[in-house]
Amino acid sequence: MKNKDIQLVREFNRFYTGIIGLLDEHIFQSPYSLPEARVLYELHHQQPCSATELVQIIGMDKGYLSRVVNGFEKKGLITRRRSKKDARSTSMALTSKGEKEFALIDQASAAQLTNLLSFLSPSKMKDLLVHMTEIKKLLTKRN
Repeated sequence: MKNKDIQLVREFNRFYTGIIGLLDEHIFQSPYSLPEARVLYELHHQQPCSATELVQIIGMDKGYLSRVVNGFEKKGLITRRRSKKDARSTSMALTSKGEKEFALIDQASAAQLTNLLSFLSPSKMKDLLVHMTEIKKLLTKRN
């Protein structure tokens, strides 16, 4: 890969992470970091699930995930139960408080994107979505 190409990709990454606030200490004015918000998101969509499943889905370090999960348990955001499938495994699910926290972050994310993209005409929005889909396809087709 050419140095100029690398620079262009990195420039785009900096641009995008900046406009959606990925480098902010807390995402969407919440008390949660981006990794914590991602764990809430995946728990909401995958529950019940094990820590091993979350590691595979998110690609997060096991130790870091453990700290996040322990913090969530102390705050009453999740419950843990021994898996019925495998007694060595623990399944996790969001509590009603965890679901409320997820909903707040999800709503803030939708509002942010609505605000960010509100100036686009319907045809430009369609173009953006086509290009985003193509980027995802290209980066998914690794050998």
